[in-house]
Amino acid sequence: MNMLSTLYAFLRNEEGQSLAEYALILVLVSIAAITALTALGGDISSTFSTVSSTLGG
Repeated sequence: MNMLSTLYAFLRNEEGQSLAEYALILVLVSIAAITALTALGGDISSTFSTVSSTLGG
């Protein structure tokens, strides 16, 4: 009976779930950031070039 209650307590433990949820959120935010930077990559490069040339002279 003690082994069964230990197994039940192990299965009811929810400490690891929060770590998995944070990892999932981190992955989703990373995918969104990579997608946004890929889509806006040319515009960002153009903006930095414009700022660089303006500051340079």
